[in-house]
Amino acid sequence: MGSYLFYAWWRVDFLGLLFLTTCFAYVIGQQVAKHRDTSLGKTFLAIGVIGCLGVLGVFKYLNFFIESFAALLGTDTESLGIHWQLILPIGISFYIFQALSYLIDVHRGDATADAKFIDFAAFIALFPQLIAGPILRYKDLEDQFREREHSVELFCDGLARFLIGLGKKVILADAVAPLADLAFATENPGMALAWAGAAAYMLQLYFDFSGYSDMAIGLGKMMGFRFLENFRFPYISRSITEFWRRWHISLSNWLRDYLYISLGGNRKGAARTYANLMLVMVLGGLWHGANWTFILWGLWHGGLLAAERFVGWDRNARTHWYALPLTLTFVLIGWVMFRATHVGEAFEIYGGMIGLNGLIGDPAVWASVTRESLALALLAAFVVCLEPRVDAYLAAHKQGGSAQISADGTVVLNTGVQLAATISVLVIGAVTILKLAEQSFSPFLYFQF
Repeated sequence: MGSYLFYAWWRVDFLGLLFLTTCFAYVIGQQVAKHRDTSLGKTFLAIGVIGCLGVLGVFKYLNFFIESFAALLGTDTESLGIHWQLILPIGISFYIFQALSYLIDVHRGDATADAKFIDFAAFIALFPQLIAGPILRYKDLEDQFREREHSVELFCDGLARFLIGLGKKVILADAVAPLADLAFATENPGMALAWAGAAAYMLQLYFDFSGYSDMAIGLGKMMGFRFLENFRFPYISRSITEFWRRWHISLSNWLRDYLYISLGGNRKGAARTYANLMLVMVLGGLWHGANWTFILWGLWHGGLLAAERFVGWDRNARTHWYALPLTLTFVLIGWVMFRATHVGEAFEIYGGMIGLNGLIGDPAVWASVTRESLALALLAAFVVCLEPRVDAYLAAHKQGGSAQISADGTVVLNTGVQLAATISVLVIGAVTILKLAEQSFSPFLYFQF
């Protein structure tokens, strides 16, 4: 009920769509399980998949297809006599994917369909991750709905994770956002601004989305739920293949398990493998939004994944010193298309990056860039470098015997390290609250997806 109230706070009318989708997936799941080894079971699964994708298609892609059709005819939607635009329900991409994964897992026998309706409804609407992920799977939470552990230590651990995630968003992501916005709003940006803006968005997106994922994981812990990690330091990747093992892990695994493998994976020859990679990444791009920029972004990553598999790059990337900067450059180029509102805007940034508009461009544009924003951008880059080292230190600390694991699985560090960690989290929390008090509303980037 709390999750429904949380969702209704945005728009109560779209709560009905969430509830009807939940009822539909639950009923169909019961039938899929009942007839799992028969053709009737496959029919019910098809009905469930088509129904869920139909809801997503109407609300997320109908406007896109109508506008594309009008553009193909050389006109616009007004000239076609279409005067309405559907509002995109917040979080629809995430709860539809969760419903789909449930139906497919039930059909495969990886999840049971004997859940109480209230448990299944809570799974679909679980408020910590409802509006921006990570994408959950019922089979990972099935037992936790029946029984969860609660403790003061686990609650405090979740609170700390929540504050760290909120700090990532408020202190770092929002701080570098103006530089990215400036670059993408500038016509014909110079080389310096184009590269700086692209790098700023690269940092903004990471801290914005990984911050939200940290907050969701933290809130889950506070309620006794254990969500899987969604980010594993993606900007230390030495190949695009490794990047997708570390970035938005819940989506990467979803695309792999329910699309790539279903299409045949790498079991039907090299050519089919490359085609599957391309198709899966294009669909992954389209999942983010109904825009040609996302389709081209998916093609970019699909092509890179296919090329890496063709040359065997992922197997020997770590032997090359240039693997890391090369991978980050490829990722950054892709993020430009991902960020752009239209394809032409992305190519304006690309033109600036290769020097078509000079090194500096319009000097007046740089007047709005403050030293504070540049300093915070450098701080954000420093934190990206520091994160994996801190994680490695804590892991070594645990393996060295100076940290213990409590009964509920929480890592208990020795007094000195624990005190330092506590002070750090409190400082992050205090600075975050001060920043929130002085700034205007700034939604998470992934709310739009």
